[in-house]
Amino acid sequence: MKSNNSMREQKETGLKACKFKIRAIHDVLYIIGGKWKISIIACLCYGNKRYSDLLDEVEGISGKMLSRELKEMEANNLVRRTVLDIQPIGVEYSLTAHGRSIKPIIDVIADWGNNHRDKILKENPS
Repeated sequence: MKSNNSMREQKETGLKACKFKIRAIHDVLYIIGGKWKISIIACLCYGNKRYSDLLDEVEGISGKMLSRELKEMEANNLVRRTVLDIQPIGVEYSLTAHGRSIKPIIDVIADWGNNHRDKILKENPS
């Protein structure tokens, strides 16, 4: 049987680990959270895109919101903005190495979302 001190220490260790993990999750959600960022990153996982391509592919996003989200992701070193040497001047967006490191997470989220959708549709056919 464990002593009260041992159980208390185990509980405190668990609480610290939980708080540490929650803080890390909050950091991630702050950086990639919201309605649009994951969709933008998912599009960029398939290659470099021009602004107009992203506007077409991220269904429902406004130009103003896309611009804001791209600037935030650029500031967080997830996205690189490259001015193309063409006329008229064009801009292309790509994921940085740091941004590409999110791809496995996005793949897992997409898989979970597809499985969840299938489960709900099977349980509640309309």
